[in-house]
Amino acid sequence: MVVWTSAWLHGAAASDDVVDALQTWAEDHEVRAASDELATRLELPGPQGRPAGAGLLLAALRKAGAARGDLVLPVAGDVRGLDGASPFSQFALRCGEAGVFADAGLGVVPEHVAEGVLRWSVFELGVLPPAEYVPIGEAEHGMASAMREAASTLNDLDIARHRPGVRGEIAEAVSARPQPDWPDDAPQRPLRVLQRAAEVEAILRVASDDAPGGALSSSATRARTDALRPLFDAVRSARCAAVAEMVRVLADRTEQY
Repeated sequence: MVVWTSAWLHGAAASDDVVDALQTWAEDHEVRAASDELATRLELPGPQGRPAGAGLLLAALRKAGAARGDLVLPVAGDVRGLDGASPFSQFALRCGEAGVFADAGLGVVPEHVAEGVLRWSVFELGVLPPAEYVPIGEAEHGMASAMREAASTLNDLDIARHRPGVRGEIAEAVSARPQPDWPDDAPQRPLRVLQRAAEVEAILRVASDDAPGGALSSSATRARTDALRPLFDAVRSARCAAVAEMVRVLADRTEQY
């Protein structure tokens, strides 16, 4: 949503392209404003209204003066990019992801509400902290370093032997993840970083689960969790940096034209 919407706002994609790209994640997309006041201002359905389609969200973002968005992936203990203890922050933390359109003062949060239905709730933002810029090269290096450290720690703990057939599990997890389309002018390096992040996440999910019939001791489980936590953080950082770089490049290219 962040990449495609930013591309659309800069004339690098048609609205139909955005709507089509979102079909990767759900067949139906609903849009509601989180408050009646915001609904009136943006001409969107309110919390109790009949949801609108994704096209109306695009119109609302443009009406509010949005130019580009940022991806935030908050978890407990790391709420970078959110606006304090606001309804938006609380909902974004619960869902684990959100798009922030700071120049428009709006945040959008996706939530699966039924099979094949994704609802986008639009919030008015409070005061945001200064934006944190992480160069994509730094994020990519951080993910690789965290991967090596986690692998070394898990090897030292001798945890790997508890997972026979682990390569097949990882390959299955990677192939099961939806493969979204991207704008034609999307830069290749961020796409490679996103692909690598998806692969690393698959490894993390497999490594975090106990093998059927093979239980780890509580101390080994804690050690595994501690070893993997920095890698989870590095994957989130790499994803945010890759999306930010795509948004930046697409915006700069269209401005040059």
